Amino acid sequence: MDQTEDGRRLKMLPVVDEFTRECLDIEVARHLTARDVITVLERLFTEHGAPNFIRSDNGPEFIANTIKDWLQKSGVATLYIEPGAPWQNAYSESFNSRFRDELLDREVFATLTEAKVLVADYRRYYNAERPHSSLGYQTPAAFVVAQNQTINSVSQTGS
Repeated sequence: MDQTEDGRRLKMLPVVDEFTRECLDIEVARHLTARDVITVLERLFTEHGAPNFIRSDNGPEFIANTIKDWLQKSGVATLYIEPGAPWQNAYSESFNSRFRDELLDREVFATLTEAKVLVADYRRYYNAERPHSSLGYQTPAAFVVAQNQTINSVSQTGS
């Protein structure tokens, strides 16, 4: 969460792939409902395929029956972290900490539109320019390319 300079709330929904550390999206809005979460996830599932599970906190937009039913119909399991146990969501918490340090604590957003633009630019930087020690100092984008090349190489050799 953050706010614009007029004091109005901004909510952000970052979606991070635990394997690649790629930030797939950061939805920025004044408020986010379960339906908004579903809209984001539907688009991401179409672009990247549905994951085996979604790990999230117990926020109202994640525990609503609407999203639970939708995820079940989509064949995606839920892994909710226990309240007060952020280490159960380490990759997301790590991203959120860097996101706060590297963008949110440094910027005062004048408008919702400005927040969306700056957050999108940060996501691009995080994925394509910022090396990650957990990925052997590759960017998430470079790591994804390397993984795809490995998969293609293995499938071509029949191994």
